[in-house]
Amino acid sequence: MTIYVGNLSYQASEQDLSNLFSPYGEVSSVKIVKDMETGRSRGFAFVEMEDDSSVDRAIEELHETEFLDRTLIVNKARPKSNNGGGGGFNRGGGGRY
Repeated sequence: MTIYVGNLSYQASEQDLSNLFSPYGEVSSVKIVKDMETGRSRGFAFVEMEDDSSVDRAIEELHETEFLDRTLIVNKARPKSNNGGGGGFNRGGGGRY
């Protein structure tokens, strides 16, 4: 099961997150989401753990706790939606309708 970790310090590493979550159970993977152009952290990550009870316990214990001077948001990740949207901005000019 995948856990969303938000409000993450830009200095946090994947190893830091693995160390943070491992007391609650086996961590399968950690992925800090990074800006494609700069390579800088976007301030959130996904942690995958195999055991649902470990996930529940980690969320309960770590949500709204301080980690590297930031208050973490920790909850179950939701599936990525595919609503067909284009990002919400208009690429066209200011023509009339």
